[in-house]
Amino acid sequence: MGQIRLHFYESLNDFVEPVLRNVEIIHHLDRKASVKDIIESFNVPHTEIEQILVNSNEVDFNYIVQQGDHIQVYPLSRNAVMLPATILRPELPKPPLFVVDVNLGKLARYLRLLGFDCLYCNDYADDTVARIADAQRRIVLTRDRTLLQRRIIIYGYFVRASLPKIQTKEVLDRFNLYSMLNPLTRCSHCNGQLIETEKKNIEHRLQPLTKQHYHRFLMCSVCKHIYWHGSHCARVQRLIESFSEINL
Repeated sequence: MGQIRLHFYESLNDFVEPVLRNVEIIHHLDRKASVKDIIESFNVPHTEIEQILVNSNEVDFNYIVQQGDHIQVYPLSRNAVMLPATILRPELPKPPLFVVDVNLGKLARYLRLLGFDCLYCNDYADDTVARIADAQRRIVLTRDRTLLQRRIIIYGYFVRASLPKIQTKEVLDRFNLYSMLNPLTRCSHCNGQLIETEKKNIEHRLQPLTKQHYHRFLMCSVCKHIYWHGSHCARVQRLIESFSEINL
């Protein structure tokens, strides 16, 4: 059927083979295929893409590639505010909702501590993650590239870092979330909302020293886990401050 020219830009080169990075790729077109299929044949998940130009014209993922096409594929700009509405996908709600793959449990915990609605379970199957993301308009966070290639997943991000704190900063930077931080509003254990509760209602559940030294308490509306203002607040504040010390 002929040839096409293909060029991946900036962070999308994280996914392609080293020899194909930052160069114009000559690809032999041997079948009828959408531009999404062609792009993902080079291991680039569609969720990482913000714009596709074919012969200088913007197209969506359903465009059927033609002989001689010149395809340029761009990622989300690092200067973008959240995920803007594009021809490829609608704009996300603010603040965003997340669903996290089974291998990123500590990242989910940190995002909850910072106040983000973040679904996670250590036995979620890939099918479950994909269905939740589709039904609830959630961003999938994962280190599984093939999960992000599922067609029903509209929003997603491949987390590059391996250490949880660096992963958290990476996600905060990617989606420009710093203005949306709302610490101590989500349960780090189950994602339920935290509510103020009077000490007298939970005294029977407190350890003696906790009962003696702390007077303001929060309780998860779902799992009933108790948090108190003091060491926990200091821990979250140190977590937030640590992000300014991490350079990506």
